Amino acid sequence: MAEHGGIPGEHELEAAEDKAWARRVALTTAVYAVALAIASLGANHALKGMLLAQQEASNQWAYYQAKVIREHLNRGNKLLLDTQLAAPSSVPAAEQPKLEALRRQFADEEQRMNSDKKDIEQVAKKFEQIRDHEQTRDPYFHYAEVLLQIAIVAASVSIISGSRPVFWFSVVLAIVGAALTANGYLLLVRIPFFQAH
Repeated sequence: MAEHGGIPGEHELEAAEDKAWARRVALTTAVYAVALAIASLGANHALKGMLLAQQEASNQWAYYQAKVIREHLNRGNKLLLDTQLAAPSSVPAAEQPKLEALRRQFADEEQRMNSDKKDIEQVAKKFEQIRDHEQTRDPYFHYAEVLLQIAIVAASVSIISGSRPVFWFSVVLAIVGAALTANGYLLLVRIPFFQAH
C-alpha cells in the first residue's frame, strides 16, 4: 500500500522494480531459448550432413572397389589371351581372329574400368570434403548448445534469487553461445581445440 497519502513506499518501489527486472530477465531468457533452437538446428543439420556425406563416400568407394576388381579381371583375361596368341602353334589359325577380338574387348574394358574408377574417386573425395566440412562445423553448435542451456538456467536462477551478477553471468554465456552458433554456420574462426578428432 502507498504510504503518506498515495506516494509509493520504498518497499513498493523495490517490489515494482524487482518485478520489472524479472520481466526483462524472462524476456532475455526467451531470446536465449531462440538462440538455443537455432544452435540445435545447426547441430542437427551438421550431423545429418556429415552422416549422409559419409554414407555417400562409402558407397562411392565400394563402387570404386568393384571397378578395380573388374579392371583386374579384364587385365587377367587379356594377359591370358596375350599368352595364348604369343604361341601361335597352341591356337588354330581360324580361332586367332576371334581371340584377338576378345583380347581387344578385354583391353577396352580394362581401360573403361580405369577411366570410370578415376571419376568415381573424384565423387567419393567430394563427399569426403562435405563430410569433413560438416564435421568441422558440428562442435561449434554443440558447445553453443551447452553454453546457451547453462545461460537459460543461470537466468532462471537469477530471477528466483534476485541476483543480478548471476544474470550478467548468463548474458556472457549467451553471448559466447551465440557467437559459437554463428561461427558454426559461417566458420569465420577455427578453434584448434574444437578440431581434434
